[in-house]
Amino acid sequence: MATHLTMLLVLVGATVPLGVAALACNSADRDEVAERVASAEDELPRRPRFGNFDATTERNTRNLLQRGQEIFRFDTFGDEEFWGGKLRLHESIANVTPSQALGLGLKVDADALPSRLREKIARGQVNLDDPAVTLSLLQLDAILGVTGFFNDSGNLISIGLQCAFCHSTVNDSVRPGIGTRLDGWANRDLDVGAIIATAPTLQPIVALLPEVPEGINEEGVRRVLRSWGPGKYDAQLLLDGKAFRPDGKTAATLLPNAFDMGGVNEHTWTGNWGSVPYWNAYVAVTQLHGRGNFFDPRLNDEDKYPNAAATGIWNVIVDPKEDLVTSKLPALHFYQLALPAPKPEPGLDFDREAAERGAKLFTGDAKCTNCHNKPLWTDAGWNLHTPEEMKIDAFQANRAPGNSYKTMNLAALFVRELGLFMKPKNKGRFYHDGRFETLLDVVRSYNERFNLRLDSSQKRDLVEYLKSL
Repeated sequence: MATHLTMLLVLVGATVPLGVAALACNSADRDEVAERVASAEDELPRRPRFGNFDATTERNTRNLLQRGQEIFRFDTFGDEEFWGGKLRLHESIANVTPSQALGLGLKVDADALPSRLREKIARGQVNLDDPAVTLSLLQLDAILGVTGFFNDSGNLISIGLQCAFCHSTVNDSVRPGIGTRLDGWANRDLDVGAIIATAPTLQPIVALLPEVPEGINEEGVRRVLRSWGPGKYDAQLLLDGKAFRPDGKTAATLLPNAFDMGGVNEHTWTGNWGSVPYWNAYVAVTQLHGRGNFFDPRLNDEDKYPNAAATGIWNVIVDPKEDLVTSKLPALHFYQLALPAPKPEPGLDFDREAAERGAKLFTGDAKCTNCHNKPLWTDAGWNLHTPEEMKIDAFQANRAPGNSYKTMNLAALFVRELGLFMKPKNKGRFYHDGRFETLLDVVRSYNERFNLRLDSSQKRDLVEYLKSL
């Protein structure tokens, strides 16, 4: 009897009335006992559910930010199986000197270097013409966006690429190409095509282009890759096989920045691809060739995307246990949304008085706010426009599912205009294909296309305002 009473007190708590406990000992009506115990439990104070939700949210925020940064900077998604295992790119990288790597636009994270090595590089006491130094930098995880895989003997056996390969640069604090990381900044010095073209074999890429009308071989692929030039990449080549525009110039487009994307509908130069998570999955699986899942039935179009339809890259399915992409999309998205645009300094990056005059033009005679809404600097909501609306050619727009161009975010235009942390020859370059060298060229084009009737001084003032954003 006493044992039963003790168990009941433990179950219902010390505050259960003694009468209830006595009833449990003396009454044979178990249903009545259960009912009265339940009634007594209802009177007990309860801990509110999800009472610590704010603290959980803050902890989740910190975890997502930290994990997203790690993924953005260092995760290969298993793509070393393609770049090293199939293309054998590591074999050519092993013979590249640091000077050659820097010449191709690769960047070195100074914070990943031991302080003594960093100081010696700054003083010019390290031989940057020695391929062995490149291998040492890889072993230190110091080359942005590139991971080297070494065996126990210290030999480079594979190479993998990350988001930071194209979408991070450095501030040149040690020397040109070597400095503190700037995540989200498009590396406009990086010659992606030329780097890939050094691989001993490109047959795996040839195999992904079975529907190129005139056929293609390895040398043809190398020719296409070398045509891209610094700061450009063609993310649709494996879909439609269109390597060149009708005018004979490369079909590759400028690498976009990956910062200041919060609140923006579309994130690529052309429309209806999708938001950040879509594009991250697309790039990780179909471009970096990592191990993950990707699905977009719109690309199963034999007329518009013959190569995608033939190779099946529109519907890539891997075993969930082998998926190295999907689980990382939330944190990667979170980190990218947290990356702010760099801010210009008055007097250094733009003329304040001219910018104030330009601000009035921006909202007035120049009609920029018809599309570029403060503070997003793009359309709020649907930010896509047809080539006819933009009064430009439709080539690149028609390669996208939506046959449209995106209203680009104007934040941090001063970086490109001033060529900050870019080689002089890569300074400027605006629009999706880099057709305009300077912001003044852009303003002149809009002035002519839309008959804005701005005079020379107004154009210059508008440029200064654009540099101030």
